[in-house]
Amino acid sequence: MDPVAGLGLGFQLALTPTNLLFALVGCLVGTAIGVLPGIGPVSGVAILLPVIFASRVDPTSGMIMLAAVYYGSQYGGSTTSILINTPGESSSVMTCLDGYAMAKKGRAGPALAMAAIASFVAGTLAVLGLMLLAPPLTEFALGFGPHENAALMVLGLTTLTRLAGKSVLKALLMAAFGLLLGTVGIDSMSGTPRFTFGSGALLNGFDFAVVAIGLFAFAELLSNAEESLDRPVIRTKLRDLWPTAADWLAVRWTLLRATVIGFLIGTLPGAGATVASFMAYAIEKRVSKHPELFGTGVIEGVAAPEAANNSATGGAMVPLLTLGLPSSATAAILLGAINIFGYRPGPLLAIEHPDFFWGVVASMYIGNVMLLILNLPLVGVWASILRIPYGILLPFIVLFTLIGTYAINNDIFDIWVMVAFGVLGWIMRKFDYPAAPVVLALVLGPQLETNFRRALTISQGDYTSFLVHPIAATLLVLAVLSLVWPILVRLVRGRPTEVPIAVEEA
Repeated sequence: MDPVAGLGLGFQLALTPTNLLFALVGCLVGTAIGVLPGIGPVSGVAILLPVIFASRVDPTSGMIMLAAVYYGSQYGGSTTSILINTPGESSSVMTCLDGYAMAKKGRAGPALAMAAIASFVAGTLAVLGLMLLAPPLTEFALGFGPHENAALMVLGLTTLTRLAGKSVLKALLMAAFGLLLGTVGIDSMSGTPRFTFGSGALLNGFDFAVVAIGLFAFAELLSNAEESLDRPVIRTKLRDLWPTAADWLAVRWTLLRATVIGFLIGTLPGAGATVASFMAYAIEKRVSKHPELFGTGVIEGVAAPEAANNSATGGAMVPLLTLGLPSSATAAILLGAINIFGYRPGPLLAIEHPDFFWGVVASMYIGNVMLLILNLPLVGVWASILRIPYGILLPFIVLFTLIGTYAINNDIFDIWVMVAFGVLGWIMRKFDYPAAPVVLALVLGPQLETNFRRALTISQGDYTSFLVHPIAATLLVLAVLSLVWPILVRLVRGRPTEVPIAVEEA
């Protein structure tokens, strides 16, 4: 079945009242999951799975709802990132940097609106890419083995650590600290505990969401505690709730770049929306004419990660539906759901079950429209929260942070970990050490280690095997250039290598 005929069949199924209702419920649940810190799409989809199967719903309807939760959570994650510097889920961490800075300038409305619009544009284009580019991208993704995945993780680390802080040295130190945190827990290869110091609570390592909430949200609360609670309220005028003409001009290419980056990274195994948002932000800053303003509240810093994390969800559906290969934890749960429904993901899925395949694809078009309609009218409501005096708002932010942290694993220990990292984040701010490299390294570290060790096992300990694989070698060269090139440029210009890169972490 050709794509046009398949999409026509898909819309016939997706536009039925029942499937529209399932898509709407999935979008609402996904948005709520994104707003609440610490839950994330993985937990949300996992919680809904038994409900769907117990209800004995049609497989197409059930998958439409689960997919809507997946990409809907990417929409909601930006809300708390922008308003209170609390990432709703991991892929919204980069949105905190410029989104919260815009909110402090009284531009929460444009930031929220741009997040919703960027998500819609990227999500829609990603579904178009899923429809047209699935076969060639699937073949490309199959070329990524342990060597290529390890090299991709190295590129992600070197790129962001170079761009996320005021000092290259400080950013690299924070990345090293994040990598160290990622080694805590049970070794995935040998099964032995590492750096747990006899504590059973550390066997699973440090949860990414707990660390992120501490370093960003709780550290912000501690910084605010040093100031007077009677400070001026952030005013957001109704006429200033939407992006200006200058904002649209600034993001005209950002949306396209971030969408392509997110979609491509989404197709790669082990990468996912979090890596996509980090990479899109880093690349956008690299190509910007005013990179020193990133982190101080530029609209591109909101549009890039939000577009990337939504297009990554569409990219993740490519290997999932056409090969049965999940590229993220959420995609792995969706794979399990498809198998339980009685279908086998792979090249024959669209041929043997065209109603299921094209129904899900078409529903993603409809779901993105639903999310835009749901989110844009709420921009004024969310922005008006900042009009509440901070003395009243502070206790609710603290409560929201504590509940979100506890909800991750239902463990009091996580709250103490979050508070500890909050204090650490507060100290880091005092000495201008960036938090973003810590978070990125904690996400990529375990993946880097696992793929690196697998690659060495396959090559029998031959480190030069990374240079034999063309994709891996190319990625490693790019990683080296991302660190060395700026230093070489400054040496040629006669400038010292420790010239600060002005990025203010909100």
